[in-house]
Amino acid sequence: MVALWGALRAAGSRLRSVRRGPGAVTSHPPGAPGKGGSGPACIGLSPRMGNSPSTSMGLSNAATENKIQETISDNCVVIFSKTTCGYCKMAKKLFQDMNVNYTAIELDMYENGSQFQDILHQMTGGRTVPRVFINGAFIGGATDTQRLHQEGKLLPLVHQCQMRRAKNSDLPCSLP
Repeated sequence: MVALWGALRAAGSRLRSVRRGPGAVTSHPPGAPGKGGSGPACIGLSPRMGNSPSTSMGLSNAATENKIQETISDNCVVIFSKTTCGYCKMAKKLFQDMNVNYTAIELDMYENGSQFQDILHQMTGGRTVPRVFINGAFIGGATDTQRLHQEGKLLPLVHQCQMRRAKNSDLPCSLP
């Protein structure tokens, strides 16, 4: 997790983290209403600032895809979401109810969120949200996630990732 935040910090955007429910972390840009605490940087997204023009530089599509891939590979559960989307809320609630940590990237909170959504469309074949990734693999949207849970397949996917990460953290550090 430290490596993720270090890599994201290098992207230059500041982010706030809010713990919702048991163990769930959602990422928010600074200045988002009702959000508290200063946290690590986000994946190169710049917060939307009302009608004021942005002074941030956009990322190329290749850089955007790299940031998305990096976020997906560094987290067991990633939900690309929008704050006003009922299906997104359903997917996040499912993980909260299972007491599973997830990283939510709220695309509507960033000026270049539609660029991220375009890249996610190229990666997954769909542009709708949520786009849910577990253990580095795209599993679908909210109804796909719900179906996997009902079939008893969702939690084993999460546990597989958590076990892999725990095993890797037990390995001794290598020297440079």
